[in-house]
Amino acid sequence: MPKILQVRAMTDEESKMIEHLSRSRTAPARQVERAKIVQWASEQQRVPQIATRLGVAENTVRNWLHRFNEAGLPGLFDEDRTGRPPTYSPQEVSVVVATALTKPDDLGLPFGHWTLDRLEVYLNEEKGIAIKRSRINEILQAEGLRWRKDEHWFGERVDPDFAKKGGHHHPLHGSTKEEHRRESR
Repeated sequence: MPKILQVRAMTDEESKMIEHLSRSRTAPARQVERAKIVQWASEQQRVPQIATRLGVAENTVRNWLHRFNEAGLPGLFDEDRTGRPPTYSPQEVSVVVATALTKPDDLGLPFGHWTLDRLEVYLNEEKGIAIKRSRINEILQAEGLRWRKDEHWFGERVDPDFAKKGGHHHPLHGSTKEEHRRESR
């Protein structure tokens, strides 16, 4: 016959804390569920009953009862997880932010402002940080910096008085309004 898993004898403090935690509406749901497992086990409910009542696997109930029996209340909390290490070190992040805040002219570069593309190339080639423009943008936003969109034209800026000066007509651009009026007479 299999051995029946039971919860160990609890101190008064543990018992009060388990009861409080099992009825909590503000504690994390996982902790409430684990406290219920311990409480119901202390009330002589069996593992299959507890598992059915909570809608979890019997192994889950056994796991949390073993952890409580071995470690007490701290055993009901999640253990630290290692997870994926940060892709960029704090030093690399600071280089990205410092570079973005530095005028390209001050670095001897042939342009007057940064774009994400220019910043990506500079960081990759000059600083040796393999980073994409989307990640640069994320880092800058996380630091509270808002990125301005680059101009949408290449070469020289359009003359603001272009229309007043009559502009230049090119066959690909179609007729100007004045030429259209002359032609329709």
